[in-house]
Amino acid sequence: MGNRAVITTRENFENNGIGVYLQWNGGRDSVSAFLEYCRLRNFRPPEEDNFGWARLIQIIANFICGGLSLGADTVDHLDLDNKDNGTYIIEKWRIVGREYFDLEEQELYPLKDMLMAIDRRQPAEQQLGHEYLVASEDKPVEQIRMGDWVWVPNIDDDCGFEKGLVTGTGTPPDYYGDAHADRIVPYVRLLGRTCYLTETMYRVKIRRQINIRS
Repeated sequence: MGNRAVITTRENFENNGIGVYLQWNGGRDSVSAFLEYCRLRNFRPPEEDNFGWARLIQIIANFICGGLSLGADTVDHLDLDNKDNGTYIIEKWRIVGREYFDLEEQELYPLKDMLMAIDRRQPAEQQLGHEYLVASEDKPVEQIRMGDWVWVPNIDDDCGFEKGLVTGTGTPPDYYGDAHADRIVPYVRLLGRTCYLTETMYRVKIRRQINIRS
């Protein structure tokens, strides 16, 4: 018995590819949080290459204790029809399909609470923290303004992020990311470098709302 589930992609489900088996924490609220945590860590999704599977297993293994709580194999060796949560089909760190499930979804754990619980189980140097996970939000680069605090990847640590203040706009000196070479984009000042925001989406600290009484 347990709270079982299998996580895989549509291609792997149909072609006997890799899947991840959970003995516990297989409810949709937990699985969605594991996937969202991987997305917020900026890991490559599993449908792109096997690095994504390795990172997903890493995050879940740090969270779940026990030698028989987590497994990985080709889907023909996994309990797809497990009578608990069935099989999740994922793409780009989102649940996009479901097989072998017709029960009521588990909704015990709010996403932000679950993200923080997952974060606390990761190695200290890899934790994202409350400010990044809870006090920030995804924002398209077109909506980023002067004075926003923006999280950008740390060039010295591919697991981490740095927070920088948007202080201006300009044309990136070289083409990279998702921006056109001649596009004017915001930039943040970091220690020893200027980082142009050339991706389509960034994590931005939520601005506090100030209520002014009349």
